[in-house]
Amino acid sequence: MGFAALEMNAELALTAEVFGLLSGIFFIGYFFFEVPSNMIMHKVGARVWIARIMISWGIIVILTGFIQNATHLYILRFLLGVAEAGFFPGIILYLTYWFLERERSKATAVLILALPIGGLIGAPVSTWIIDHITWANLSGWRWMFILEGIPALILGVIVLFYLTNRPREAKWLTEEEKNWIEQQLEIERIASSKMNKPTKWTMLKDLTVWKLSAFYFAAYTAIYGLSFWIPTIIKSLSEVHTTNLEIGWLSMLPSLVAIPSALFVGWNADRTGNLKKHLIICLIIAMVGFIGCAIVTSVTPMVILLSLTSIGLYGFTGCFFAYLTFFFTESTAPVGIALVNSFAALGGFVGPTILGMFTLTSGMFLLAGILLVGIFILLTMKRTREIST
Repeated sequence: MGFAALEMNAELALTAEVFGLLSGIFFIGYFFFEVPSNMIMHKVGARVWIARIMISWGIIVILTGFIQNATHLYILRFLLGVAEAGFFPGIILYLTYWFLERERSKATAVLILALPIGGLIGAPVSTWIIDHITWANLSGWRWMFILEGIPALILGVIVLFYLTNRPREAKWLTEEEKNWIEQQLEIERIASSKMNKPTKWTMLKDLTVWKLSAFYFAAYTAIYGLSFWIPTIIKSLSEVHTTNLEIGWLSMLPSLVAIPSALFVGWNADRTGNLKKHLIICLIIAMVGFIGCAIVTSVTPMVILLSLTSIGLYGFTGCFFAYLTFFFTESTAPVGIALVNSFAALGGFVGPTILGMFTLTSGMFLLAGILLVGIFILLTMKRTREIST
């Protein structure tokens, strides 16, 4: 959506306010269907459900290339949220089936690398498609949606045949390895059941899950407020002759610096066992970046500060999902993880809308303020137990 906006907004006569709403409406569908989706995945298995999510996602993205007006885009963006609901919390839940607590920050950090790596690839590829592919008299931004939806279809089919649900089903592990992993995970599940709320109902009545939701809402608002608007922000500060491809190359830089940030924070959080401190530091870095973005008025310092913001936000993300899993038992994790993520997903609606409704300066200051609130919420959180290293 961010790169499509470079040409799509003018062709479909979309205002900044409408684009902000279109970017965010995805998360409304995501919000309503995330918890049911995760519960289904827990019952039918990750292999079938993740494949379903990816294939339906790919189909809807391809259809987005054929829209004719804002109404079509509103409908497909909402349906895309419904289709994708449960994917990310489902993967986080899936990791708890395989990785011990002392390894989860590193594991989730590697998972999160998909985001900046996707940015590195997607930025130049998307803008190159927009500038150079106009087959069958369709605009480049339409072909961007069509061509970039196809890999999800292909990989969805691969997932259906090759993803292994649990360690005990893995043909590539020995019996000894399967037993060891399952035994270690069971020990942690027993410890978790003694420290956390044992049922879904008692979990929902616990203030902890709502604090986690509010905290992640604040961070999610900042993450998606930034990501959808990076290309447009760079274009607004660039010279008139700057091409879409050049904007794509500049948009790569925040993703590039995010890769070592995510890996280092994940590794160091597991090494020290102090995930909360790492989360606070990451949000402070992002907050400083947003404040800087509100002040600067030229491309070079803006790209540097966007990169600083990405260091904090991507470093935060991998660490947070490892931290999140410590607060749930095996029975409450499917609902708990999805619930936190679904309420936070509303931030994905709020964030892009903020930068669409306010000026760049006001919007960046507001996102920084929201992160500050998130930090205060995190400071009230208590660790359930220590990680054994």
